[in-house]
Amino acid sequence: MDELAARAERHAALSDRTRLRVVDLLAVGDRTPRDLQAELGISSNLVAHHLGVLERVRIVQRRRSDADRRRTYVQLVPERLPVVAGPVPDWEGSDGVVFVCTANSARSQLAAALWNDHVADDPGTPGATSAGTHPGDRVDPGAVQAARRRGLRLADRPVGLDELGLVSPSRLVVTVCDSAHEELARTGALADVRELHWSVPDPVPLGTAAAFDDAASELLRRIRSLTPPRPHVVPDLSAQSHAGDPT
Repeated sequence: MDELAARAERHAALSDRTRLRVVDLLAVGDRTPRDLQAELGISSNLVAHHLGVLERVRIVQRRRSDADRRRTYVQLVPERLPVVAGPVPDWEGSDGVVFVCTANSARSQLAAALWNDHVADDPGTPGATSAGTHPGDRVDPGAVQAARRRGLRLADRPVGLDELGLVSPSRLVVTVCDSAHEELARTGALADVRELHWSVPDPVPLGTAAAFDDAASELLRRIRSLTPPRPHVVPDLSAQSHAGDPT
């Protein structure tokens, strides 16, 4: 199949309102098929049909949960989209974002640092912090090095989710770890809180620089889907252009 035909197939897949809604939902976070069924208010058979159409043109993919191998998360493949979907959230009145994983030793730490760097020049977007459901003893050195390669610094130590009272209805909680997401869902701890889940592979078991860099790149891609585009600053060269002019 040539590229023109492949593009036509992708556009055809997105011409259905329900499938377009699926793409909008997945643009900001991963969902299980059951989550999508609840969000869309349709039968499991219809969910399977629409996901099948989107999977055939590789607009979505499935990732098996690291915590429960019986569970799968549906993820968007943004590079397959004609245009990345999903509106940027309205951050007015928000107290910020809390990124959560189990140990608060790698993914959530990286996510908070990447977020804060990305929104540093945007006063309308709140900052982020991170926490763990079962915080570890230290921040993983691999995460520290990955942050350093991007000119970022991580927190000095892991923090527990309850330690600083970080969860409130005015904050957005983003779980970046399947185990933390599924634990919090079971306990109902986030019942009254806005939550998104990003099923990002854990770089710690591999422990390689590439694994940590891949996790950071995936987190940054997703962060960009939730935040306004970073402004492109054109340098003022007028002073330089006149610096050598005779007076």
